[in-house]
Amino acid sequence: MANDKKIKAGIIGGAGYTGGEMIRILLNHPDVIISFVHSRSNAGNPLYAVHADLLGETELTFTGELSNEIDVLFLCLGHGEAKKFLEANEIAAAVKVIDLSQDFRLGESVKGREFVYGLPEMQREKIATAKNIANPGCFATAIQLGLLPLAKAGLLKEVHTTGITGSTGAGQSLQSTSHFTWRANNVSTYKVLTHQHLKEIRRSLQLLQPSFAADINFIPVRGDFARGIWVTSYLESDLSLEEAQQLYKAYYAGHPFTHVSDRQIDLKQVVNTNKCLIQLEKTGNKLVIHSIEDNLLKGASGQAVQNMNIMCGLEETAGLKLKSIVF
Repeated sequence: MANDKKIKAGIIGGAGYTGGEMIRILLNHPDVIISFVHSRSNAGNPLYAVHADLLGETELTFTGELSNEIDVLFLCLGHGEAKKFLEANEIAAAVKVIDLSQDFRLGESVKGREFVYGLPEMQREKIATAKNIANPGCFATAIQLGLLPLAKAGLLKEVHTTGITGSTGAGQSLQSTSHFTWRANNVSTYKVLTHQHLKEIRRSLQLLQPSFAADINFIPVRGDFARGIWVTSYLESDLSLEEAQQLYKAYYAGHPFTHVSDRQIDLKQVVNTNKCLIQLEKTGNKLVIHSIEDNLLKGASGQAVQNMNIMCGLEETAGLKLKSIVF
């Protein structure tokens, strides 16, 4: 793509974890130019003053100004802040908006902007024609990718799922439960059976299996590591292991980032990538589904760029061919 044809992107909330990941991806995206990175508190400072790994990568500085001379706007803001931002600022109708918060995941709209739920493995065709995207939550992505093939086949029953996440999932603002001295050598649960992602998970699964009304029993766990999500779900199933593997591989055959493994998986395979890996097990009448991802990439910024690629008619994997850190 010629330089003058490149997609011009703006980033709002560029100082946080997801904003930093967005910058890193787009700096190396073959079809994108970063027009601006917005952060009022850091305006005038170089990006590497906040994201130290960008020293030598770019001389861009944060700005407190907005411009509509862009093609796509990424909102890397906290929950509740994205809607406030769009209400308070005039964003040109031609600008595509991709929101990484939970503000529009349940069908909400603002100032006439309607949002499509951006899970490519379920809604690629709708994403391709969408003007605005609500990027899925990190836990929601991992859990849904573990269950979509069953929902598509009408085989979902009551689900029990446990997910463990790295500390970056809590955001960059320091909290008592993200402080190193508390998190190190420690594990704890939170929002047991009440996590906010359950609503979007149920909404998606019912799009594929409208009759699904059973419980999704989700226990989130804080892990003693920085990034990554490991989810294990199980439910009763009459499928044999071989039948389940065939069902999952057929469902994900056309999707470049979600892969079904016949061998045991581990979290390092996906950290620093936009992949989700799935492994199935069968014990008695229980089907066990392990699904893993990087919470900041496939669970946030990577998936947002994947959505942009689809929306803009680019190769779905453009800018996202990332290497895992396996040791």
